[in-house]
Amino acid sequence: MIERPGLPPVFLFMAPKPLDPLVEMRHLSFGYGERMILDDISLSVPRGKVTALMGASGGGKTTVLRLIGGQVQAQQGQMLFDGQDLTPMNQSELYAARRRMGMLFQFGALFADLDVFENVAFPLREHTHLPEALIRDVVLMKLNAVGLRGARDLMPSDLSGGMARRVALARAIALDPELVMYDEPFAGLDPISLGTSARLIRELNDAMGLTSIFVSHDLEQTFAIADQVIILANGKVACQGTPDEVRHNTDPLVHQYVHALPDGPVHFHYPGPTVEEDFGAEVTP
Repeated sequence: MIERPGLPPVFLFMAPKPLDPLVEMRHLSFGYGERMILDDISLSVPRGKVTALMGASGGGKTTVLRLIGGQVQAQQGQMLFDGQDLTPMNQSELYAARRRMGMLFQFGALFADLDVFENVAFPLREHTHLPEALIRDVVLMKLNAVGLRGARDLMPSDLSGGMARRVALARAIALDPELVMYDEPFAGLDPISLGTSARLIRELNDAMGLTSIFVSHDLEQTFAIADQVIILANGKVACQGTPDEVRHNTDPLVHQYVHALPDGPVHFHYPGPTVEEDFGAEVTP
């Protein structure tokens, strides 16, 4: 509002600023040995949103998570977290950045010799000096958020696959991170557990003000909960947009992936000699 003596005040309405990205890759390249996995890619993950990474197996989705977590370093370009490049960070700086992240591994990766309570308490004991009474309250709150407060005394061997994944999620959010990463959280789950996991990702993201990145091959659940979808292919970003934009993208490779077509840019037959070369005669299909 601008006040003017003797005149009515003037109200100025400004358009909201677009959300700045919490995670950003700028012209990043990475490979294992001579095999290039990500080739000069640029992508951004908006703060407070749910972003899905999709694409054919071996396309670099899990590698993106490893780069964000600092497990591997970019060979070229920048890997930014909250505006800071992770690549040149020393160990203490990287650990400080990781404390602001949570990670749910593909099959939970719970500590087999610790019960559910102690699995969730582990990051609190490792990274804080909270009194035991407060640790107890935090652990039970996190377990309650994933519906497993009553399972606190069970061992990982007593849990179903879906329950183990939810305990791992409670552990991932124990330190109230800004970013939570999920590596194929729907893999191997029955329909009920899958739907529960998808709903938890969406609801926890919104309730806790998180930014979430998850790798998935499940088109239905992914498109139902994601704010944006990034499809990786051939070391590049093939498509980035809302689920609806990705669903209607006309790129041949994206179209093949989204509609689960058996043949297209990704061929059904692995490259090799022709049938005539192998069998020595013309073969009628």
